[in-house]
Amino acid sequence: MTTQLKDFSKFIAAAGVFGLASLCSVSTANAVSVNRVTAATFGAEAGRITFSEPGFALGTINPVYAPAQYGGGVNAPIVSFGALFAGQTNTNAAVSGSPTASLSLTGIAKIVRDDATPSTPVLGGGEGSSLFNTPISILFNRNVSAVGLDAGFFNTIGSTQITAFNRNGVSLGSVVNTALGIEFLGLVTDDGSNAIAGLQFSALSADASGFAIDNVRFNEAVNTPVAESVPEPFTIVGTLIGGSAAMRMRKKLKSSTKV
Repeated sequence: MTTQLKDFSKFIAAAGVFGLASLCSVSTANAVSVNRVTAATFGAEAGRITFSEPGFALGTINPVYAPAQYGGGVNAPIVSFGALFAGQTNTNAAVSGSPTASLSLTGIAKIVRDDATPSTPVLGGGEGSSLFNTPISILFNRNVSAVGLDAGFFNTIGSTQITAFNRNGVSLGSVVNTALGIEFLGLVTDDGSNAIAGLQFSALSADASGFAIDNVRFNEAVNTPVAESVPEPFTIVGTLIGGSAAMRMRKKLKSSTKV
């Protein structure tokens, strides 16, 4: 019986290690990420910035919008614009480096007229010869769960991307343009949580017309169905095997203690 008790103790210890490993894998799998969404995701309650609001004239550099300036509620986020996040560098509208914590803006973004877009004025990155060929970044002082914008004018599919970041500068994911001309690009957290602190629009390859953004939408409570997290197959199998083995060991131990 002593040998069997030792065997059972070893089994419990091994199961504990296995269980801890399984929990770690689930924790990693459940990290917040983002999914692509359409403009329809953003209802009437969503914040919206068009760059034609009163007080923001053509030529305004790095505009900052308080909630009242875009029609938001008192608890809505303050929205700031720039070219990059601190820690990054720009080369021909492409971005190098990673943002540093806590997320903050650098560089120039400017409200300008752009006849290539249907609803000018727009926000372009850079100025002078770099205008429309510089990344554009958005910073929220309060995290949001979804953000999107009209972007273009695109001459090449897959030439640009939007990337969402958390407050520590960690990327939550990105999507690329899939159409020519003007396209809406939007992201929402996969679990509906307010985890997006910033969004960046940047180039992946050269695009002849450059790019600008308009009609920025954002929301702290998107009514989007959130899929329940499903345990990974390895975790399920491991749980079943572990449970079955535990039952067998218990039965064996119990029968051995009978007189």
